[in-house]
Amino acid sequence: MNIGPYTIDIFDTGDFALDGGAMFGVVPKTLWTKAYHPGDELNRIDMTSRSLLIRGNGKNILIDTGCGHKMSEKLESIYRVDYSRASVEHSLQMYDITSEDITDVILTHLHFDHVGGATKRVATGEIVPVFPNATYHVQEEQLQWAKAPTEKDRASFMPENWDPLIANGMLNIIQGDGELFTGIHVERVYGHTQALQMIHLFDDDSHIVFPADLIPTRAHIPVPYVMGYDNFPLTSMKEKEQLLTRAAEQNWILCFEHDAFSIACTVKKTEKGFTYNEMVNI
Repeated sequence: MNIGPYTIDIFDTGDFALDGGAMFGVVPKTLWTKAYHPGDELNRIDMTSRSLLIRGNGKNILIDTGCGHKMSEKLESIYRVDYSRASVEHSLQMYDITSEDITDVILTHLHFDHVGGATKRVATGEIVPVFPNATYHVQEEQLQWAKAPTEKDRASFMPENWDPLIANGMLNIIQGDGELFTGIHVERVYGHTQALQMIHLFDDDSHIVFPADLIPTRAHIPVPYVMGYDNFPLTSMKEKEQLLTRAAEQNWILCFEHDAFSIACTVKKTEKGFTYNEMVNI
């Protein structure tokens, strides 16, 4: 898909699983199993981590990097991390791009399933950046929150995912909403975690939104369907309603970072609330 000077592609960086109840908060299991997935014997639902690849204007930009390959065997088992189907490395090869070719990585936030693939452990045991020539972009409020998280979300932040970026002078600290590159804007939301930055890509004809964990799957489009992981679920609901209203009115495309079954769609508002309108291939 082309938007402005960019070619936009979306690809999976690996599969994992999370507790279905945690992913849907107060929504009863009888409802979320119908909306998304019934879960395995441990109540975990199938999920994936996706990245956007944006090429143009002399840039090769990634949005988020998945879980990465540094997690302990215990954590990989808990989260059922699986790279047999997809990985960042394999996906980039499909576009004849190497890790060295990536110029920028926009991090929506610093939870392990979004930033884990930003760094890797090498044979010496040292943890180094995966994309050695890239500048990594994150909101200052999110970085400060990640350094001093609450008890609720402490397990989601792993400093080894971003400390090497700081040590190598590769982390660009963003303060506020606005245009990061021509036609690429960031917009902060606060329900899931402090200053998660959604990504907007648009020209006169098309508008794509990458809302990350504000709307992680198509099943999360209904406003009350917010995650138990959200720090401020009422804020998430308000932010979702505001985003979905704009998206429905202006026919924006929503990309789902974690949906194992749906990649992107437009939305519409009905008497019963928001729902998907048309599925979109990117």
